[in-house]
Amino acid sequence: MKYMLLIYEDDAERVANMDTRMPTCAAYAEAMKKAGIYVIGERLRAMSTATTVRVADGKTHVVDGPYAEAKEQLGGFHIIDVPDLDTALAWAARCPSASRGKVEVRPVWPR
Repeated sequence: MKYMLLIYEDDAERVANMDTRMPTCAAYAEAMKKAGIYVIGERLRAMSTATTVRVADGKTHVVDGPYAEAKEQLGGFHIIDVPDLDTALAWAARCPSASRGKVEVRPVWPR
């Protein structure tokens, strides 16, 4: 079953330290690839680059910024394909970002 690991961290700190953190994040992604569970993952640019779109009553509203204002923001994600939630949680705990912020684990609807 596929799970999405949503990585939340202090956005300013994450962006400021991106270069120094990337080797451990790349090693984590490589470990998932070697385990045969890695589907896809990406890091996201700073929340200051986000744009939020909402359509209400047929009108499109565009607002600069993320959906929710918070210190910790979505900074990236991984999708993994593992047998069960316990395995997904174990991989989330290994994520370097889990020690700096939080990693939310959510199952993906099967097709």
